[in-house]
Amino acid sequence: MAGQTDIKALEEIDSSPGARIGRVRWTICAMLFVATSINYMDRQVLAILKPTLQHSIGMTEVDYGNVVACFTIAYALGIILAGRFVDKVGTRIGYMVIMAVWSLSAMGHALANTVLEFGIARVCLGLGESGNFPAAIKTVAEWFPQRERSLATGIFNSGTNLGAILAPLIVPWVTVRYGWHAAFLATGIFSALWIVMWYSKYRKPADHPTLTGAELRFIYQEAAEQMGPSTPWARLLGYRQTWAFATGKFLTDPIWWLYLYWLPSFFSAKFGLDLSHLGLPLIVVYNASVVGSIGGGWLPAPFRRLGLSAVKARLTAMFVCACAVVPVFLINYLHSEWAAIGLLSLAAAAHQGWSANLFSTPSDMFPRSAVGSVTGIGGMTGSVGGFLLAISAGHILELTHSYASLFALAASVYLLSFAIIILLAPGLKKVEFAV
Repeated sequence: MAGQTDIKALEEIDSSPGARIGRVRWTICAMLFVATSINYMDRQVLAILKPTLQHSIGMTEVDYGNVVACFTIAYALGIILAGRFVDKVGTRIGYMVIMAVWSLSAMGHALANTVLEFGIARVCLGLGESGNFPAAIKTVAEWFPQRERSLATGIFNSGTNLGAILAPLIVPWVTVRYGWHAAFLATGIFSALWIVMWYSKYRKPADHPTLTGAELRFIYQEAAEQMGPSTPWARLLGYRQTWAFATGKFLTDPIWWLYLYWLPSFFSAKFGLDLSHLGLPLIVVYNASVVGSIGGGWLPAPFRRLGLSAVKARLTAMFVCACAVVPVFLINYLHSEWAAIGLLSLAAAAHQGWSANLFSTPSDMFPRSAVGSVTGIGGMTGSVGGFLLAISAGHILELTHSYASLFALAASVYLLSFAIIILLAPGLKKVEFAV
């Protein structure tokens, strides 16, 4: 019914030739970018305040690991439920509720004074933050035609890197002046402002007051193909396309967690960098990943100009990114700090380029009514993979005192993932739902 309504609206709009295509969809993309930046700022606060909390409440290394595990498990469970929730209530209300849950949870950390209380707050934060990507991917599917989705996804996904850069700048400043409790409250202000902006500015394309007829036609040019009936979550597990996306997330998402949580200790162990000298290498790597996220999202465009279809162009871009990660295994043989930074920058950028295109595959393979749910399933498997890698990495480093096997894993899983995706979903074939 929703699909018929949107198509009817499309037929009723001004169809005058030569109408100028507007850019409202990119304003929507900017709001997704801001939301994703806030998402990563909120999750980084605890890591930055770890030394402070160890001193103030006696949090041990084991305690910290357990608290992080609480977040990861909640995120893995929540993301699959969040995708279904967004499919049911829609992106406007769904995204607001999701942001409100994680904003209140992030600020709730300020009330915690024991490890148990931090664990509870972290569970709530994981449940709330898990909804960001299903909601954002579904919004992109609603607002962008297939040819622009990977670029739009790459742009909003680059907010993960901005959040990782901004948190170390904001949190220490607030903590020194107002205490660690205030640091948890500070990022919640950004969430509240975003909710107000989203409520006042966001509508579905057919209902948006400032959208031009030309832009609406451009967005819905594949409307008849993209609409589809609501599908039970359990039924989605029966499609090979679901498992293609889920496997890709399971294998490659943990590598990004590796870069986020283990690079500081790698630079310290490999090159003897102390806390005062770790900032610059990390900022360089994360800024490179911003370029990779946007550049990877743009990458299918030149392949399309060479005559490839939208799907083949996306798969080619994914293959290029998968190959670009491979040299990272050489990092164990480098003796130059800046050579290592360069290699890690390439790998992180390639990961984000891969991720931007992988995130777009559910909208290639499924009707919009199922995109949020499929994205949630993939996000859950990616979180499970991240949890397993985090546990394994500690044991590997304790036994070998070397990062060689971890970076060898990072170098190989993208090509393996690409091969599995091609095997399970050749050509990213569209799923046909029975009405």
